[in-house]
Amino acid sequence: HGFKHQTYRVLPAASSLCCIPPSSSSSSSSSSPNNKMARRGMVSRAKKVQMNSTLPDDVAALVQKHAMQPQTSASLQTLMKTGRGELLSKTYKEESLSETFHTKTATKRILLQVASFLRRELPIRLAHRIQDLDCVPLMRDMPSVIKVKDIYAQSLLTLSSMPKIHTSAQEEDFANSLETLYQRHSNVLIQMAKGAFELRAAVRDGQIKHARTKTSGALHFEQMEECHDFLDRFYMSRVGIRVLAGQYLALRQPPLENYIGMICHQTSPLEIVRHAVDDASMMCCRKFGDAPEVIISGRLDLTFPYIPTHLHYILLELLKNAMRATVEHHGVDNHYPPVRVIIADGNENEDVVIKVADEGGGIPRSHVKKIWSYLFTTANPSIQESMMTFSGDVDHSVDSPLAGLGYGLPISRSYARYFGGDVSIMSMEGYGTDAFVYLTRMGRSREPLPV
Repeated sequence: HGFKHQTYRVLPAASSLCCIPPSSSSSSSSSSPNNKMARRGMVSRAKKVQMNSTLPDDVAALVQKHAMQPQTSASLQTLMKTGRGELLSKTYKEESLSETFHTKTATKRILLQVASFLRRELPIRLAHRIQDLDCVPLMRDMPSVIKVKDIYAQSLLTLSSMPKIHTSAQEEDFANSLETLYQRHSNVLIQMAKGAFELRAAVRDGQIKHARTKTSGALHFEQMEECHDFLDRFYMSRVGIRVLAGQYLALRQPPLENYIGMICHQTSPLEIVRHAVDDASMMCCRKFGDAPEVIISGRLDLTFPYIPTHLHYILLELLKNAMRATVEHHGVDNHYPPVRVIIADGNENEDVVIKVADEGGGIPRSHVKKIWSYLFTTANPSIQESMMTFSGDVDHSVDSPLAGLGYGLPISRSYARYFGGDVSIMSMEGYGTDAFVYLTRMGRSREPLPV
């Protein structure tokens, strides 16, 4: 494309284990205090929705019915065991699991088991989010948010009308319907980002008076806590819904080596970093004509069970930010210090930790909280306007306008937290920024399901 070829160094030499699959459409007691509080929260929200809902009465009743049921959380290990058929004995107790059971017959029963679970679980999760979309102050009235609520409501109606799954034919019908819904939801992040843009415009134009401070009249989007909490819940739930649906749909495809559905049990951080470097460099070169070198060091032979697409998205976001900051701080056509990626792990470590370090000038301490805000952005107005006309159907592509809207970091953190990890930022203003990705090694953490 006429761009300068991007290079990166790996210190020292390491094995090459490529774990990114080909592109595709990709317990506590019920009486515990936490569960009682969660139940009270569900009842309270259900009453609030009844009073304020903009949904048709029949849809509102269906939403309330499903939202009163508890969600069932999963872990990475549970998804892997289910995909291998290790939990079939809990469903088919009367049958023994023989050596020949884990063949084509087992695959059919695995799919029946997973499809039956999703037929029950997905309407519950969708109902919780519809209630949230119907209640959230300010954002609920934004046209793009209303569209998202309509998508969720239509999906709930579709899944609720599906019959119980007892045969392979019924399972196939369910899979076809779910794949259609999966595609329909593929650009929900873009729609919600449009909703945030509409909210900013409404506040800026004075349509939402109380979002301004009483003194200076300055806008403080990052202080709109209810909207932030709502968006955290929404995106965490969306990650979970797409993992469950995507894992099931991937199990129906011909198996890939080292994969169980969309989970690679030998995910190589080194190879994920290499792919993310290539993508981030292309994006940086497209904008600036050049990109810094990336030096990778640390535990380069490490592999562990994870969803490679999640890790790729997180690292792409961090590397993209590091490269952009480096080029902008040092100036185009000048010598750039390298971006450094360090992979750390040990036999006794509870986490795999990946650090992305740059010398891009750092972030002022007063801005650190803002980088986690969905409603604060320093993006050029032209980038924000381009998002409103973007018609793509995939959120996470290198062409997506999300790349410049400040959504990347908080959503990356949601991906990491989904399986018990985290993302944190340490910055030295005037020098650079260190970003840390923490990923749990054992995969036992259960989903942090929002109520």
